[in-house]
Amino acid sequence: METAAEGERPLTGERAAVGPDGPADQPARLTAWIAGRVQGVGFRWWVRARALELGLVGSVENLADGRVKVVAEGLAAHCRELLTLLKGPGTPGQVTGVTQRWDDPRGGLNGFAER
Repeated sequence: METAAEGERPLTGERAAVGPDGPADQPARLTAWIAGRVQGVGFRWWVRARALELGLVGSVENLADGRVKVVAEGLAAHCRELLTLLKGPGTPGQVTGVTQRWDDPRGGLNGFAER
């Protein structure tokens, strides 16, 4: 059995439909924690711009431990694309790791807030 990385939940049962392997046209909620040199380099602004381009709603915020937390809701395909961008070489600063968690969307979000 596959084990989840720290901060991730294994995808089992009904949850398996939500997330990186679920149907692209289904709504999903992605929470990602990005580690590295990602504060003070325009990273939150960059994430917000990419999320809005993808039609996602949610937020991006600096954490006290130096990581950045991203919460995004929208089509699973768009959340997966954002996750790919977060891990990619085109990000501001230097990303050394991304931890992810997938959930059913909760709703109630408008726009994409930079906190």
